[in-house]
Amino acid sequence: MACAAWLSAQTPAAAPEPGWSFTATSANVAGAPDSIRIDILRWSTDAERDKLMAAWNMKGGAGAPVTRAAGRGGARAGRGGGRGGRGAAADDAPPATPESTLAAALQESPTVGYLWSSEVAGYALRYAAKRPAPEGGQRILLITERRLGASNDLWKPAGPDPPSPYAFSVIELRVNAKGLGEGKVSLTGKIAPDPAAQIVAPENYESLPVVFSNLKRHAGL
Repeated sequence: MACAAWLSAQTPAAAPEPGWSFTATSANVAGAPDSIRIDILRWSTDAERDKLMAAWNMKGGAGAPVTRAAGRGGARAGRGGGRGGRGAAADDAPPATPESTLAAALQESPTVGYLWSSEVAGYALRYAAKRPAPEGGQRILLITERRLGASNDLWKPAGPDPPSPYAFSVIELRVNAKGLGEGKVSLTGKIAPDPAAQIVAPENYESLPVVFSNLKRHAGL
């Protein structure tokens, strides 16, 4: 038994799976064509995914619904009756939504990669995961800390559909066995929980315009 314990202690832990790197050309946005590079430094853990989905489902640590008014106004009201006015003002704040609670959780999540374009600053990836695609190949789900084009019009959708209101961007890349494919982004349309990916993803993927064309996976970073 002591020998087994010694052997277990000597067995090195499995190294984390390295991330992937992609290049692409933007399409169907105002700044197209623009060279795009995506560097995934590591894949998000199940715990990190579950935390983001708990935020989307508006559940706190104990599974209780999260509301902005209760979190701010309620706390102030408990500090003394003389400050009831301040608590009432907080109650006038917009109610929390799945989108707003997810946006807040993304701000607190670790950076797992970056998306680069011709813009001076890149976009931090706060979620990255891959899943087998139904037709073969891979689906890669990414969520950025802030919306693509938050400070400019380079990512303004070129089509007639109105921009989505999200403060972040959800990206889905689809590549075949050779690492070639396309990518779409939640610049228009809606996002919704994806049962297979166990995270939010662009809804009605097939009907969305391609935003990353000539997508190619590269070995290593």
